[in-house]
Amino acid sequence: MLDAALPDLDWTILPPGTERYRFPAPSGRLAAIALGRTGDPRVLLVPGATGSKEDFVLLAPLLADAGYRVESFDLAGQYESAAAGPVPGRRFGYELFVADLVAVLESGDTPVHVLGYSFAGLVAELTLARRPELFASLVLLTTPPGPGQTFRGVRWLGPVSGLVPPHSIASLMIWGIVTNFNHTQPGRLELARRRFGYTRRASLDEIMGLMKHTPDVRRELARSPVPKLIAVGDRDLWTVAQHRRFARRIRAELRVYPAGHSPCETTPHQLARDLLALYARGR
Repeated sequence: MLDAALPDLDWTILPPGTERYRFPAPSGRLAAIALGRTGDPRVLLVPGATGSKEDFVLLAPLLADAGYRVESFDLAGQYESAAAGPVPGRRFGYELFVADLVAVLESGDTPVHVLGYSFAGLVAELTLARRPELFASLVLLTTPPGPGQTFRGVRWLGPVSGLVPPHSIASLMIWGIVTNFNHTQPGRLELARRRFGYTRRASLDEIMGLMKHTPDVRRELARSPVPKLIAVGDRDLWTVAQHRRFARRIRAELRVYPAGHSPCETTPHQLARDLLALYARGR
């Protein structure tokens, strides 16, 4: 009922009490925020490609009010972290994003409850496989359900995705957002369009390329004792059946919401309820 009653809002306005800062990551200075009391258990919410920390303006206060220190940052190359990225002559790669995530996790008390949204979930998987001691729990929010060429399972792109170059996939994504293909509310659409004025196009193209070549860490994820949750909308880019198979493979719980690719924006209260239950098991 609370989610159904959510009004449209200005998504550029952060929740009261939010701290803004720049985090010195290996790739550069990342735009970051934090909400909640210092010393409370840490939750790190990581947005994906074309996204930003503002994607969590409805979710973060619910977690902070429950006694958590909630942090988030824009990925290198994205929105207000657009200046961060690889050294000249190098490309955006998984190593860059994993190194940034490790640095953020190590900047405070560990282990940390980590949520990776879409592409950021792939980065979180790789990081957990390498540095499991940094994680109190792992949540994959509408993350591609499997390794390798992750677009092969996308509802509308899958059959031809192997033939479509990364630049074209990024162009399709941008077109869908800018033209409001999914009928997003005006306040949300304004932020989505605004971010393209900052985000580096090369970062989007190269992330799409990375998503065609995702390393397989399913065995490491399945072996990890930390609580794991896959959270998806019933109208996500990938089918619920694919997410369910992946959840079984890595021994994760699955929660499905009446949403598309963005449950943190449209069903934040239901998502927060499930996150808090997961966190309680990860203490």
